[in-house]
Amino acid sequence: MSTTAAMHAARVAKFAGRKRVNQLATLMALSAMAFGLFWLFWILWETVLLGLGGLNWATFSQMTPPPNDEGGLANAIYGSFLMVFLAACVGTPIGVMAGIYLAEFDTKSMLASTTRFVNDILLSAPSIVIGLFVYAVVVSRFKSFSGFAGVVALALIVIPVVIRTTENMLQLVPPGLREAAYALGAPKWKVILSITLKAARAGVITGVLLAVARIAGETAPLLFTALSNQFWTSSLGEPMASLPVTIFKFAMSPYENWQKLAWAGVLIITTFVLVLNILARVLTRSKL
Repeated sequence: MSTTAAMHAARVAKFAGRKRVNQLATLMALSAMAFGLFWLFWILWETVLLGLGGLNWATFSQMTPPPNDEGGLANAIYGSFLMVFLAACVGTPIGVMAGIYLAEFDTKSMLASTTRFVNDILLSAPSIVIGLFVYAVVVSRFKSFSGFAGVVALALIVIPVVIRTTENMLQLVPPGLREAAYALGAPKWKVILSITLKAARAGVITGVLLAVARIAGETAPLLFTALSNQFWTSSLGEPMASLPVTIFKFAMSPYENWQKLAWAGVLIITTFVLVLNILARVLTRSKL
């Protein structure tokens, strides 16, 4: 009986020790989460508080002003929208087709492995490196900053994100769906278009939205490619204003009106990215 009691006491002591370790680990995890959320909410609070102070109708209807004058961010908003939209239109088809090739046609060859390796490098490469590359290839050759160069730089950021997302989503499609379609005599292109890509469309669209959200706030590539423009321009062959570059320039200035517009631009970009991320979450949840 004493031996049994001793064994029981040892088990109780061991369980109590594990429970204390578990409680300590839980406390540390919750503390780390609270620490991160504190800074996140503080940043969001400052963004909303200072951004609303510079947000009005003129922000969306007037051009970027000279120092100590009234104005808005209309040309910067338009420039950002145009370059992001065109970059998504250029990068999305390339990324989707490359992802389809890696997931459906060539999964284990040397070419596929090399493509994935290069894609991983592009995913982790600093955006300023891509900006410098486009500067050397496009801007230096044409002797001018341009919105076209900005579109190329942003598209190069979109492509690896869409490739990775498309490939991963297609690999999650059950092989039974493909085999059933093949058994009915469907050709491979029809199986991909009507079965696998349709089954993975929510995940693919989510990847595109996340890529757009990433390039919406990129500043470094545009500094080396599109630069900026104080006036309204629709020509991709000229320097073009964008919200990230305008925010960078205005926030570093000593002029109060420029600083207010910078915070208004930060709020606009933050809201846009937040909406895209929520939309991506909704699409992913509906897929599941």
